[in-house]
Amino acid sequence: MFDHYGIDTKKDLAIRGARCPRPFDTVLIDKTGSCYACECTAWLPQSIGNLQIQPLSEIIGNARHQHIQSTIEDGTYRLCNEHQCSYIQAGVFNASNWIDQRRQAGRPLVRTIRLAIDDSCNLRCPSCRPSMIFHKEGSAYQRGRRLADRVNQWLQSYPEPVTVQIGSDGDPFASQVYRYFMQNTPHRDTVDYQILTNGLLFEEFRTQVPHVISRLTQLGVSMDGASQRTYEQLRLGGNWHKILANLTAIQSLRQQQEFKFHIHFVVQRDNYHEMMAIIDLAEHYGADKIYLNRIEDWNVMNKFEQQNIWHTEHYQQCLQQVIKRQQSQSRRFIECATLLPHLS
Repeated sequence: MFDHYGIDTKKDLAIRGARCPRPFDTVLIDKTGSCYACECTAWLPQSIGNLQIQPLSEIIGNARHQHIQSTIEDGTYRLCNEHQCSYIQAGVFNASNWIDQRRQAGRPLVRTIRLAIDDSCNLRCPSCRPSMIFHKEGSAYQRGRRLADRVNQWLQSYPEPVTVQIGSDGDPFASQVYRYFMQNTPHRDTVDYQILTNGLLFEEFRTQVPHVISRLTQLGVSMDGASQRTYEQLRLGGNWHKILANLTAIQSLRQQQEFKFHIHFVVQRDNYHEMMAIIDLAEHYGADKIYLNRIEDWNVMNKFEQQNIWHTEHYQQCLQQVIKRQQSQSRRFIECATLLPHLS
């Protein structure tokens, strides 16, 4: 994994002062049950344990977990992927005094569980997968349900406030595994939820998991087009009119309850010209943030090198417009850290 991502485990990034909180407060669980002390396995691919073998209570804080944390505390970040991590690329980390405070109090540190236990989706986006992936039976489905049960068991007894992020790999409302998880998750006031979805099934299925929706603190919608032609070209199986109807439903729900609403846009060859348009769309539907992220190679696209438009004149012009728009706003609305290192 380290060779695949080109990570030099002997490097010293010499990052001092504020520490990245992710290896302390976040655990990601993938579809095999492997657990990672980060929110992305490509950013820090060292597993700290497997939920199929050990309960989560034994994995969190174990020797491997502490070893990874030590690479943050000494400032080397030597197990981290500085080529893809947006936090390292932006050079900004949150203050982490709470880490020392929680340690002194002898309390568990984890505040976020990120689930990537099922890659089922109702779309087949070329940047993500070569064909449709959907599990409703068989070994992958049964394993996903077992992992969901083990996470829910841990949530039932975890004494601290925690946020569960759903939708790192597939769509929470299309996935039979994630629906099972949300329908059986414990009803506790200490557990909040964040959902990342393609948005197409939100209005249809949110009523089936009312407890999760009532405890929703953040909803992200991933859409890679700001026009019908681009959206339906890059979101295969999607419907432009349906996604707009669901954005309207989300906007309406936000008037009834408080949660953060984000839109995510993967910048690539066939949509970079719509970066300003997606910003306009995000503002129109009342989003709190719009994330513009550079496309990454997940080994699923043929001729990925054709996506290398980062130094073309037209892309640079479009990016300059985004930066000017960002600088003109008093609030932090546009997030595009992964694009900025490629600015001439």
